[in-house]
Amino acid sequence: MARDPLAEQPGDGIGEPNVHGARHISGDRRERDALRAAQLYYVQELTMEAIARDLGVSRSTVSRLLSLAKRNGLVKIELNPPRGRATSLVKELETRYGVRGHVVPTDGSLSEAEVLERVAAHGAHVVQPLISSGMTVGLAWGSTLTALSRHLVHKPTHDTVFVQLNGAANPQTTGISYASEILFRFGAAFTARVEQFPVPAFFDRAETRAAMWQERSVRRVLDTRTEIRLAVFGLGSIDAAVPSQIYRGGYVSAREAAGLRDQGVVGDVATVFYRRDGSDDSIAMNDRSTGPPLEALRRIPQRLAIVAGRGKLEAVRGALEGRLMTDLVIDEGTAWRLLK
Repeated sequence: MARDPLAEQPGDGIGEPNVHGARHISGDRRERDALRAAQLYYVQELTMEAIARDLGVSRSTVSRLLSLAKRNGLVKIELNPPRGRATSLVKELETRYGVRGHVVPTDGSLSEAEVLERVAAHGAHVVQPLISSGMTVGLAWGSTLTALSRHLVHKPTHDTVFVQLNGAANPQTTGISYASEILFRFGAAFTARVEQFPVPAFFDRAETRAAMWQERSVRRVLDTRTEIRLAVFGLGSIDAAVPSQIYRGGYVSAREAAGLRDQGVVGDVATVFYRRDGSDDSIAMNDRSTGPPLEALRRIPQRLAIVAGRGKLEAVRGALEGRLMTDLVIDEGTAWRLLK
C-alpha cells in the first residue's frame, strides 16, 4: 500500500513540518488539494473513499482537506431552512423589540452545552460578514465568545482592530490567557490587530478605578473603545446551566452574587450588571467594573448578542428591555420562551 505522507503530519496533518523540519507539501499545493477535495465532495457528491482514491491519499486526509477548505474560506455553506417556527420567531423579535434576530433551530434532546455549541457556530457565521477592513470591534470575554471563536472562518482584512471590552483579572488569576485566547482567535481569523485590556474585571474600590482611568496606558485602550463600530458579547447570568465565567471563575463572590440578586440583577454585559427592566442605576458593583457603562454601549452602532440556553432567559429579556443589542443570535427554545 502506498505511504500517505499527509497522514503522518502533526497538527491538522496537512503540510505541517515533520520531525526533521521538512515540509511534505507546500501551502499552495495543500490549498489546491483542499479545493479539489471540496469540488469532488460538495459538487460531484463523491464519497470520501472515492476522493481518497482520486487524490492518492487516505480517507482521514480527505476529511482534513475538507476542514481546511472550510477554514480558509474555499467553501461557503449556506442553509435555507423551511419556513417554520424559527422564521416566525425572527419576525416577532423584530416586531416586539426592533432587533435583527437569528434563531438557531434546536430541540429538547440537546444538552445546554450542545445548545451553546450550536448557537456559537451560527454566531460565527453571522459575525463574519459584519466585520470589514478599517473597523474597530469590541469583544467581551466569556464562555459564549470562547465557544464562538472556535468556529471562526478565515477572512483577511486590513486595518481592523479587536479591542477587549473589559478586564479579566481577579484575585485568583490574571485572566490574560483566557481573554487573549478569544482576542487572538479573532485576530488570526481576520488578520487584525488586537488590543488587550490588562486590568481587573472589578477593582476593589471605585476610587481605584477612577485613578487608573487617568493612566496613559489605560487611557489608550479607553480611547480605542470610543471608536468601536461593532460590539460582540454574550450575556452573563447567575442562573445559567452553563455558568457564566464571572460566576464560576472567582470574579464574583457568593456574598456579592447574593447582593446582586437582592438588587434584582438578572444579567451582565462585559461585567456591567442590569435588572429585568434593563436598568442599571445604583448597582454598586458597576462603579468598580471595567466594562463600558451601558449608556456608552448603547452608542455603539451595532451590538451583537449571542445567547444560548434557558438559563439566559431573564438575562436576554432584561438586555432587550434595556436596548443593549441591535442584533441577536439565540436558540429556538429560549426565543420561544421569551416571546410566548
